[in-house]
Amino acid sequence: MVIAAPGALDALGDHVRAAAPAYRYVIITDETVGGLYAARAVASFAENVDVLMIPPGESMKTRATWGTLTDQMLAARYGRDTTVVALGGGVVGDLAGFVAATYMRGVPIVQVPTTLLAMIDASIGGKTGVDTSAGKNLVGAFHPPAAVVIDQMVLASLPLPVLRSGMAEAIKHGIITDVAYFDRCVAVLPALLEPGGTHSPAMGRLIAGSIGIKEHIVGQDTREGGLRKILNFGHTIGHAVETLSGYALLHGEAVAIGMAAESLLAERVGVAAPGTAARARDALARAGLPVGIPADITPPDIVTLTHGDKKRRGAQIEYALPCAIGAMAGADTGWAVAVDDKMVLATLDGMIRGC
Repeated sequence: MVIAAPGALDALGDHVRAAAPAYRYVIITDETVGGLYAARAVASFAENVDVLMIPPGESMKTRATWGTLTDQMLAARYGRDTTVVALGGGVVGDLAGFVAATYMRGVPIVQVPTTLLAMIDASIGGKTGVDTSAGKNLVGAFHPPAAVVIDQMVLASLPLPVLRSGMAEAIKHGIITDVAYFDRCVAVLPALLEPGGTHSPAMGRLIAGSIGIKEHIVGQDTREGGLRKILNFGHTIGHAVETLSGYALLHGEAVAIGMAAESLLAERVGVAAPGTAARARDALARAGLPVGIPADITPPDIVTLTHGDKKRRGAQIEYALPCAIGAMAGADTGWAVAVDDKMVLATLDGMIRGC
């Protein structure tokens, strides 16, 4: 259940109690988001609610932080009659979701995303997890939320780079399923990135459109055994680049680089129509997102790290690749295309050389 309405944060307690009634509630957030919105969230509950805060940033999405949060909940004697509320961006959503999935063998979670990326992607579908030194999200669980509560108004507090990062996932949704949605996103990008754009009806339509696309895909494949794999477009190379950057790149920035690389890879292996990569790259650049590999990251390092990815099967890496804007390849191979490392290296080298 997705509840999207301006001012939804001030009615959060009512929404949570309706979706996941409990004896006690614990809001997990980070210090940045908590400083902005925790008081309003707590006020909406009136009673039986506590707040646990962590420092912000991808570097906190670890097993150590998961252990700290679960230890704090155990010390406070939270029982199975508890609902966890994740208030924050993708890091908080993934981490709090994993806490909820494992605490007392599983308690309900309500996702309250505060970034565009979390609203349209990370909070939808039930993936939870933490990062390890081997890569992103390699330890986790599927744990669908009882509800997702979205208040578009909170986007006004986002720094512009974080807002741009979220646009990467909207562009991705258009590339993988819907050329008309892709074209609409590209057309409205400049206006959405202007002051006041986050409050606009156009932003509301973008959020609703992306949620609809992701819900449709997840509804057909809840545990990523087939069609849901197309949501990984840009993420195999993107996750490697993000990790190698030491998380200096935002997730959406890394995924944008991944989409630029993987759409070019799709053309080089012959599954994508000519021009697909250029259209994807132009859309990403229009959003102000990076489309080139950072100078301090080498193609061999990227390829090495992809072998720790969840999408590895045997000795080869499977990629989610477009065949055109609005359509994905691999319908006859489980929505994944195995690509030899040499072809990936050649593609990444070509990006660096500009050819």
